[in-house]
Amino acid sequence: MAESFGVDAERYDRARPGYPDELVNRIVAAAPGRGFLDVGCGTGIVSRQFQAAGCTVLGVDPDSRMAGFARRIGIDVEVATFEEWDPAGRTFDAVVAAQSWHWVDPVAGATKAAAVLRPGGVLAIFAHAYIPPPEIANAFAEVYRRVLPDAPFTRQRAATAPDIYEAMFAKFAGGIEEAGGFGTPDRWRFEWTRTYTRDAWLDFLPTTGGLTRLPKDKLDEILSAVGNAIDAHGGEFTLPHTTLALIAGTGRTA
Repeated sequence: MAESFGVDAERYDRARPGYPDELVNRIVAAAPGRGFLDVGCGTGIVSRQFQAAGCTVLGVDPDSRMAGFARRIGIDVEVATFEEWDPAGRTFDAVVAAQSWHWVDPVAGATKAAAVLRPGGVLAIFAHAYIPPPEIANAFAEVYRRVLPDAPFTRQRAATAPDIYEAMFAKFAGGIEEAGGFGTPDRWRFEWTRTYTRDAWLDFLPTTGGLTRLPKDKLDEILSAVGNAIDAHGGEFTLPHTTLALIAGTGRTA
């Protein structure tokens, strides 16, 4: 699934949200310099935000289609999984992972991040968690159970997105602690909202991991049911987001 998002890289870049400016600015302020490595950079959504903040960014992504899109918009990207990527002696002031660290082995990834960070460098892992209004969430769950009753998403729906992400971030923190080379990670949390029209939400849904590999007929059935629910809700809805972040410094000084 990690390499399925490039099936429509243009849609991914268009539909996926960016990250709070406060988060980006705090990471830049925490790093000792402006040389950043973006792990699982995808189409370069957060890479561009760090570039706009004055950073030089190198991306690493396993999907050549996503990497190709990012290159076309000015991001330098190398195609590899982070575990297999060769830094070739290069070091960085920050290693960042936006909505991607769950595809990385938490111990091996933290170990490699520590190895490529300059003295005082930081590892910053962050992701969005959100829960749509009940009418939208229930419509999605109902049609997903009908279309794909055996899918992991269906079986795990009892857990909310914030619960899932809290558990993931606890695992990330455990990997950092086991890897060594870092101080105790800080936890940051940012609350914000975004209003989605019917078309915008249906543009976004196919970029999510549970839907990227679906046959067109099954995807169309899901989108139709969710679209009908949004129409019944007034044609749009406001989605509260929580952006969770885990920030760990090497503790080493030059």
